[in-house]
Amino acid sequence: MPLELVPVRCLTDNYAWLLHGNGRTALIDAPEAAPILEELAARGWTLDLIALTHHHADHIQAVPELVGMTGARVMGNAADAARLPPLDLPVRPGETARICDEPAHVIDVSGHTMGHIAFHLPDSAMVFTADSLMALGCGRLFEGDAETMWASLSRLNALPAETLVCSGHDYCRGNGAFALSVDPENADLRRRLAETAAGRRPCAPSTLAEERATNPFLRVEALRDSLGLAGETDARVFAELRLRKDRF
Repeated sequence: MPLELVPVRCLTDNYAWLLHGNGRTALIDAPEAAPILEELAARGWTLDLIALTHHHADHIQAVPELVGMTGARVMGNAADAARLPPLDLPVRPGETARICDEPAHVIDVSGHTMGHIAFHLPDSAMVFTADSLMALGCGRLFEGDAETMWASLSRLNALPAETLVCSGHDYCRGNGAFALSVDPENADLRRRLAETAAGRRPCAPSTLAEERATNPFLRVEALRDSLGLAGETDARVFAELRLRKDRF
């Protein structure tokens, strides 16, 4: 059976993700301790592991309090250890870690930051992408360039279509508005935005199939001509989309 997945709203628009199964409980990213501890208490779960995707404060700042309260071990990218809380379990892209006693493939998704990683749990058909691939969008390029981020998104896009994409923020309103501005005839996008606005579905998680159908940053082939970039590479089309989103 897939692991139980619980989104936890934190701060203004962050998602943290609790996973439970096989007698273990894990947390993906730690933006704010109080709502996470409240959810753990409500479910009677004991936190064993905190897996970190990247070093930004809104993803790691609750680690000291959570470790102090639960004794959970901390996992993160060995290459970025200097910018992360102390790691008990350093991992590297290409390795397979264990989360709730399931294999978790560590994927390099640099671009938003260098050293950003995602965790793919194939047995539960979930991928935790934080600020790389996001619901209806992708993260800003604070440290990497467009080619680096496009390579990261391409690695994620190669996962099975049914994979649940668990991203790090609820940016659906802004991301959706931008997506509609560059892909106005997309019926799947309009339907998704209407369902989200009506409260019939959350911003995240979404399936990779849904992101392929509605996320402009995975639709470079479909948007190439309308952007006036016929003949340009996928990375160049992605770069134009990212630039337009930054200015939107």
